[in-house]
Amino acid sequence: MPLGLYISVPFCRTKCSYCNFASDVFSKSAYENYVRRVIEDIGCARATAAECGGRLDVGGALDVGGTLHEAVDSIYLGGGTPSILEAAQLLRIFGAVREQFAVTRDAEITVECAPGTLTDAMIETLLRAGVNRVSLGVQSFVDREAQSVGRLHTRSAVIDEIARLRQSGLDNINIDLIAGLPHQTAESWTFSLKEVIAMGAPHASVYMLEVDEDSRLGRELIAGGTRYHAHFVPEEAATADFYVQACETLNEAGIAQYEISNFARAAHDGVNSGESDSAAVNWESRHNLKYWTRQPYLGFGVDAHSMLHAAHESAACEAVRFATPDSLDAYMNRAPRAVTAVSRRAAIEEIFFLGLRLNHGIELDPVRARLGGDAAAYDSVVAECLRDGLLEKRESVVSLTARGRLLSNEVFARFLLEETKTAVSR
Repeated sequence: MPLGLYISVPFCRTKCSYCNFASDVFSKSAYENYVRRVIEDIGCARATAAECGGRLDVGGALDVGGTLHEAVDSIYLGGGTPSILEAAQLLRIFGAVREQFAVTRDAEITVECAPGTLTDAMIETLLRAGVNRVSLGVQSFVDREAQSVGRLHTRSAVIDEIARLRQSGLDNINIDLIAGLPHQTAESWTFSLKEVIAMGAPHASVYMLEVDEDSRLGRELIAGGTRYHAHFVPEEAATADFYVQACETLNEAGIAQYEISNFARAAHDGVNSGESDSAAVNWESRHNLKYWTRQPYLGFGVDAHSMLHAAHESAACEAVRFATPDSLDAYMNRAPRAVTAVSRRAAIEEIFFLGLRLNHGIELDPVRARLGGDAAAYDSVVAECLRDGLLEKRESVVSLTARGRLLSNEVFARFLLEETKTAVSR
């Protein structure tokens, strides 16, 4: 099974007030040392996997030296803002990946970009690196809303960059939107949704504003303050309504929801993919599907997570998850990774709370077969969620209802049995 690779670039031009990711504004002098460190980690991938107890499956591809390399069919540069790196630095990262792994011909290669950073030179660099998918952190097509949270772009800049991406042949574009930004209204949200549809992008991601202590805006909202335009953030009920509206509007426009936050057009539906009709393009994010379906992936850089099958599988350790430190200083100073063994029982729980994110849901029969005598505990949770209108069932497949998607965290928590909840609490 081919691997997915995630590479974190934790540098931004500005730190958005809503952001709770491990990214920040740093001097450009930090970029080069970081790139070198990431490239070193890529070169040590096999040793790291073995050290953490994971297994890299050989994909059977040969490099020019005749050495077997693991196959990779998705690469994702996220952040942060990867597109603020120098062209040479981006090319070196991709070069290191290709030296260590066999990147398949049809690999999905994504780079997250902040609108306003996509110069013609950067687009040319992305093409040289083999990038075939771009994710744009638009968040809102209303300039006042975007600027209130620290975004530096304008609607006109986004429209211009999408046009130039298409002219270069980069048609596989994702647009991120956030429901619940300061100053957002029903009218302005409708405008942003209509702009996504008008742009003809084949993929969109819609997130509800997270209110937690890991962002400046979240802390201000919790404190009841007015900094960062916190007093202009819509009520929680309005944000939920915006999300429901997005699901309905995008689905009606042919941008079908396939995951709680993600929507994709049917292949060649209003988009010039540059491919023949016989080579249908699936616009769903291949990389993110690896996360939700528990396929193996490796992460490099700050706060990068990995999941591999265990080198020696047992009931106590079916897979391993490991993560790098979530601060730049700790990562650069080689602080140890956090390693977690995923037991067979924990793997079943992951199947539920990751697989239920997808609209097509989970086939229960294979799960029951894996559980054996333990199936009753999960059957009771499924029955409870069906009774509460959080899940629906079609033959042996269960999936979230529209209400269940709004309350998804509550649903997922129900599938964590008491021993897992206790371990997480500790």
